[in-house]
Amino acid sequence: MDGAVIPRAVVTGGAGFVGSTLVGELVRRGTRVLVVDDLSRGSVANLHRTGGGSAELLRHDIRDRGPLKTAFAAFEPDVVFHLAAQIDVRFSMSEPFQDAGVNVLGSINVFGAATATGVRRVVNTSTGGAVYSVGVRVPTPETAPTAPESAYGTSKLAAESYAEWFRRAEGLDVLTLRYGNVYGPGQDPRGEAGVVGIFCARLLAGERPVIFGDGAQTRDFVHVRDAAAANLAAALAPAPRHRVNNIGSGRETSVRDLADRIAAVLGSDLAPEFVAGRPGEVRRSCLDVRRARADLGLAAPLPLDEGLADTLGWIRTLR
Repeated sequence: MDGAVIPRAVVTGGAGFVGSTLVGELVRRGTRVLVVDDLSRGSVANLHRTGGGSAELLRHDIRDRGPLKTAFAAFEPDVVFHLAAQIDVRFSMSEPFQDAGVNVLGSINVFGAATATGVRRVVNTSTGGAVYSVGVRVPTPETAPTAPESAYGTSKLAAESYAEWFRRAEGLDVLTLRYGNVYGPGQDPRGEAGVVGIFCARLLAGERPVIFGDGAQTRDFVHVRDAAAANLAAALAPAPRHRVNNIGSGRETSVRDLADRIAAVLGSDLAPEFVAGRPGEVRRSCLDVRRARADLGLAAPLPLDEGLADTLGWIRTLR
């Protein structure tokens, strides 16, 4: 698989955090890439940082169907990686209409354009941290019941359902990856999403990290390079057994422990500040990743402490 080449690929959201990392890897492999991104969160600088600066860029909102379909038809991709999304849980709770507009209607447009163009496969991005029911077994397998607590999780689950409908009704080959909490170089430390980047930036600035709730809530943190590798593996898998795969570390880490581990890497004695919790957030999240490792042949994930050091090194360059 390491030497396999995807001739032409579209990456929606390709100027974003995870997308630009994937684009850089595709370019290094010799793939011709079209990035579709409205640059509301992503940036051209991200593409240059990851080595994906030679990719073609279409600045476009995936909610606008016509130009998207035209671009796909002209580019004729072999594979589509669909990463464009509204990812802020809090925004989804206050603005569910806009959240669904991007995550549901935008996804339908991407699947429709891919169907019309005859792509070989679509790799769809979803969330493992926000689609499963409260009280499910942890680590959580893909077969666990789904009942999202947030509008964000609801919209991503709806997009998964449409992916399956396109597969049955239109013959579109779609694989969905449910990510844990992705972190690493390129994560915006000033953003509303991405607790690792935010904690790193605050501690580097000599400020206490802010924890919403009691800090006992848990997450499955997966490095961005592992997420990119999972996308490539999903695109290249010759005969995948399953249509949905969890992508994570398989390890449960509390938010309080995360803050302590970042402080330890930095040698900081700053203790977290605790404030009121936020609606729609999951209490425990850790993914059972055995299916993806078996079906997609994924390597062992980067250990969290190594990934935190990597992320801190990158954020230091911003300062």
